Amino acid sequence: MFIDYLYKQKQAVVQNRKSHTISLYKAVSWRIIGSLDTIFISFFITGKWNFAISIGVVEVFTKIMLFYLHDRTWEYFKLRNTNKES
Repeated sequence: MFIDYLYKQKQAVVQNRKSHTISLYKAVSWRIIGSLDTIFISFFITGKWNFAISIGVVEVFTKIMLFYLHDRTWEYFKLRNTNKES
């Protein structure tokens, strides 16, 4: 019984780490797509590649963190709601 409890606790920790890693990978891949979009829109508006790329590079870092925090918030509420139902 106690060993089963410890095993389940360890599995929960491992799953939580995987969940954080997946969120980070999703944030990076989404940011690449989003940044390319931002660069093309910025170029369309300004007509200058230097300016468009500068905008794209700056927003990469802020939006990766924002997406990660957004995804973790969703996971928090999903787990919270799951625990309420149990």
